[in-house]
Amino acid sequence: MWTRYYNRLARKFQKGKSLIAQQLGNTPSASVEEKSGLPDSHPEMPGSRGEHLLQERYGTTKQALTFYNYQMLDRLNDIMKEYIAEQEMVFIATSDARGECDCSFRAGEPGFVRVLDDKYLIYPEYRGNGVMASLGNITENPHIGMVFIDFFRTAVGLHVNGKAKIFENEDLLSQPGLPDVIRQDIFTEGGRTPERWVMVEVEEAYIHCSKHIPRLKKLDKEIDWGTDDTVKKGGDYFKAKNEKRPWDAFVSQK
Repeated sequence: MWTRYYNRLARKFQKGKSLIAQQLGNTPSASVEEKSGLPDSHPEMPGSRGEHLLQERYGTTKQALTFYNYQMLDRLNDIMKEYIAEQEMVFIATSDARGECDCSFRAGEPGFVRVLDDKYLIYPEYRGNGVMASLGNITENPHIGMVFIDFFRTAVGLHVNGKAKIFENEDLLSQPGLPDVIRQDIFTEGGRTPERWVMVEVEEAYIHCSKHIPRLKKLDKEIDWGTDDTVKKGGDYFKAKNEKRPWDAFVSQK
């Protein structure tokens, strides 16, 4: 069901993109992989050409193959779904059409990232700083990397890689099969009201082993969802406000 829905809303989203986004398309520029010129000795295997090349160079092909066969899936299994339903945070990586990267952080109540089925998950975009770095990248390049880490109980992580699309609340509400929990999320009042959503088609899912993940202790902190209070947001913690920037002259003309 979600495959048809994802593709249908993706077409609707594509029609509504700006002229610039239409020119860029929703795929990496033609293509970083093709331009690399790297031979791929194992095109049938997961991972990139660069991965496979370095596995051969450093003699880890057999080790990597064991990992692929023992730990990597092209979908979410039931244990992965249960794991995601317990998580309060996720790190997400995106890049624009030129391959310039951004890594960001998302947090919410446990299970704020909703699993739709074994191939699709969806997470809310709450009110932020208005920069739209991650979403902007997704409009140019759908590839996304997600890392969930359970710092508090298991000290185990989960990688989820795939392709992302942006959907508005009204698009989701028009879907008859929308899970009630997402419908409830959309109508949440206050700072946790989703402004829009990102749906991810899962292509790879695999463990991040616990050996280097610290186990942390959760302390009390009041979360002011969606606040504009500068102090509560961290203020000018890094004392960057009055630093010079290459674009100062441009901004002063606005």
